[in-house]
Amino acid sequence: MRFAPSQHSGPPSPHRIYRIYRFGRFELQTRSGELLRNGHRIRLQEQPRRILSVLLENAGDLVERDQLHQSLWPADTFVDFDIGLNAAMRKLRIALDERIKNPLFIETLSRRGYRFIAPVAVFEVDAAQQPPQLFPAGAWLAAVESANTRSTIAPRAISPR
Repeated sequence: MRFAPSQHSGPPSPHRIYRIYRFGRFELQTRSGELLRNGHRIRLQEQPRRILSVLLENAGDLVERDQLHQSLWPADTFVDFDIGLNAAMRKLRIALDERIKNPLFIETLSRRGYRFIAPVAVFEVDAAQQPPQLFPAGAWLAAVESANTRSTIAPRAISPR
């Protein structure tokens, strides 16, 4: 599930817009690059964080290994790509407490790439505004699930592609 950005009247803001991605008990803030679990910061190195960003931007779609290669390493960088990507994916899965055999978040498509399979809520935030007062990570999901079970009116959502 992907929540559509809020519609507001008036001209577009000249300020930088950043995104907050929510999935399960996690939140990725693109402005700071922080990954939070239940509101607590989780250490995540640069490459695993960039992989997570690419997967979240393409939630529900196959992200091919070549696309990740281009996102992680400049064209003039010579590295053993398979070893580097596998190490970064392993670190990302550890941070998400993810298991390859029964994935909750990242599906591996052998020799092809990866797909983010969990519901994702995307919030667009104007960097010039006060920090957002969103539900703590994890609480938003419980609130949405609770609202969906009590009412026939569902929040405006877009399913992963």
